Amino acid sequence: ARTEREFDAVVDRLHAVYADTHHWVHVLPNAALLAAALTHADGDFTRSIGNAVSGGWDTDSNGATAGSVAGLLAGTPDALPEHWTAPLKNRLATSVPGFDGAGFDTLAALTHQEALRP
Repeated sequence: ARTEREFDAVVDRLHAVYADTHHWVHVLPNAALLAAALTHADGDFTRSIGNAVSGGWDTDSNGATAGSVAGLLAGTPDALPEHWTAPLKNRLATSVPGFDGAGFDTLAALTHQEALRP
């Protein structure tokens, strides 16, 4: 990914290397695509996701992973584009008992608390 300036050129190379030998959900091509998507987005959250999805293969997983990593790299929820965060209204919809409607900030605090537990 570092030797190619254009993301599309990286994707073409990845497909040339992996398409005939790896299943579309195999970790190697998808991890390589994810790395390229992030490095060629220059910190742009939306572009990170767009790159990951446009590269093909396991698009839903790659888009979600790119968004997660790009969000983490942004450092704070306030750094994310509002058109991504506002529709969620800081609320999770889940079938996990006790967590439907929980705020993402609450989940982050609980995760942090668990990470600190010995």
